[in-house]
Amino acid sequence: MIEQLYVDLDLRPDLEIIANLVKPGERVLDLGCGDGSFLKMLKEKHGAEVLGMELSQEAIIQCIANGVPVVQSNLENDLDFAGDGDFDWVIVSQTLQEMRRPDVILQRIVRVGKRAAVSFINFGHIACRLQLLTTGRMPRNKHMPYEWFDTPNIHFGTLRDFRFLCQELGISIVRATPVGQHFPLLTNLLPNLFAVGCVFVIEKKS
Repeated sequence: MIEQLYVDLDLRPDLEIIANLVKPGERVLDLGCGDGSFLKMLKEKHGAEVLGMELSQEAIIQCIANGVPVVQSNLENDLDFAGDGDFDWVIVSQTLQEMRRPDVILQRIVRVGKRAAVSFINFGHIACRLQLLTTGRMPRNKHMPYEWFDTPNIHFGTLRDFRFLCQELGISIVRATPVGQHFPLLTNLLPNLFAVGCVFVIEKKS
């Protein structure tokens, strides 16, 4: 299922999509929550019960200042503090490509979350393909501002790659909302080519 994107100028487009999924009283775990500002918004405006997970000490201090409870841990570690289905939502926002084993992360988040919202960067976007084809160099743009040698991104996947991985892991994609800068019709019709990213709602197959 593909849904049209509605953008709130106060939020990054993918975070706006995720925010609209959360209902009052739902429990939300955000892996790699940064300074906790997004969770603070979910708590105050959506009435959610929130918990962040973050490694950076500086970011944790900011979370505490924002009134957001947070667990200090590497995202690669097992989520052993949570039981099966403890959270209504687990959020992974534009960080999956930085993990050593995205497949393991996906299996963990659908265990502890009834559903998960994964914001995934599309390295198969047409601009990336053309840049690689015409210059012979790894793509670099505002969505991927790093050079190949200093990028935190260690996995370069397309939206189609993500779909195939979920299929192999026995994970259901409940909803997919492509995010595009231009050409909304083409973004929705051919997201693997024209979407800069996508928010996938996933869950473990029953």
